[in-house]
Amino acid sequence: MSPIPRIGWVRKVSVFAVRGTALAAGLALGGLVPSAVAAADWPSFRGPAHDGKSPDQGLLKEWPQAGPALLWKAGGIGKGFSSPSVSGGVVYITGEKGDKLVLTALDMSGKTSWTAEAGGICRNVDGSRGSATIDGKTLFLLSGDGVLGCYDTAGGARLWSVLARDFGGSPGGWGYAESVLIQGNLAIFKPGGKNCIVALDKTNGKQVWASSGFEAGPEYASCLPVTFGDLKMVVTGTQQGLVAVGVTDGKLLWQNAFAAGNTANCPTPAYSDGYVFWANGYGAGGVCVKLEAGGKATEAWKTREMVCHHGGYIIEGGYIYGNHEGGYACLDLKTGEKKWFEPAVGKGSLCWADGMLYLFGEGGGQAALATCSPQGLQVKGRVKVEGNGPSWAHPVVIGGRLYLRYDETLYCFDVKAGK
Repeated sequence: MSPIPRIGWVRKVSVFAVRGTALAAGLALGGLVPSAVAAADWPSFRGPAHDGKSPDQGLLKEWPQAGPALLWKAGGIGKGFSSPSVSGGVVYITGEKGDKLVLTALDMSGKTSWTAEAGGICRNVDGSRGSATIDGKTLFLLSGDGVLGCYDTAGGARLWSVLARDFGGSPGGWGYAESVLIQGNLAIFKPGGKNCIVALDKTNGKQVWASSGFEAGPEYASCLPVTFGDLKMVVTGTQQGLVAVGVTDGKLLWQNAFAAGNTANCPTPAYSDGYVFWANGYGAGGVCVKLEAGGKATEAWKTREMVCHHGGYIIEGGYIYGNHEGGYACLDLKTGEKKWFEPAVGKGSLCWADGMLYLFGEGGGQAALATCSPQGLQVKGRVKVEGNGPSWAHPVVIGGRLYLRYDETLYCFDVKAGK
């Protein structure tokens, strides 16, 4: 991608009255953890734990020569780069059709259950961006042009919506691309600006808090919930670097200026064992910070060995696995030592399930199953899907199925073992 002008805006969207007793709730923050999800749920971008890792077990360790069995493919979902979300036996995916962002719900056979309009398009690069976040009977989605809506999962009715611009922010050149974070009774997202991160009451869209202590453009990463000791925080990437705020009040805890002013900061940070890692493309590389008591953090190391455009990374067993330039790399979480680099399917995205990596290339629809080890990467099977242009959606593995979104089609493969 190259820099392009900022987008225009849609008309003001009012906050609608909340409907249904299922949405009635107070403002109590509770345990500040995501709602309980079923074992076969992938309810938001990067999965149930926001780490790109699936709870699935009993999956194939090697694919047949022709690849895993295709269960179905759903075409006509609209142009886009968003990843699917799966909850309660329903698959949710977004795409741009004409001048509208369209949210589609599919059953487990790939048949459309319902569709709903969810905002306008982002005119500078065609294609949907953020993934849907499912929270029980409601769904949250931020459109590329800044409409944050809450929808009924039963049929897609919009329960309330707000405009990102009404909080005083504006997006980067490629619109809004994050997925909404649900924590307790809060729906958290980044309009950018002085109120860079905002928490809304998820039942009605009213503001609970806005971040303070810093000002930054939102960029494209999603917010990551992190618990360190007794402290719960929200960590995210911005146009001015990496920041962390308290989940109860939005006050700044710590920040790191790595990649500030970069052309675009796209990936969502990753957390494990007291360390937060964040890497970006356009030559930026990565930074790792070590969390400390009292809501502070110190920089542990920097690297140029993981230049990640938007394919992301996962942390497993003390090692980081992720996109680096035209392939994939492995780094030691605590030292940054490079363990290996392999082209595999080329530049792309990934997720982890049952001890294996699932790789999805940006170009040509190439996907692969690979080992997850600091000793090296071995490809254990390949499959190809059809589409046009780049594929920036992340693969999803849940319920024994692999979901690959390329262009206007969502593919579903059977990856269970022991059949």
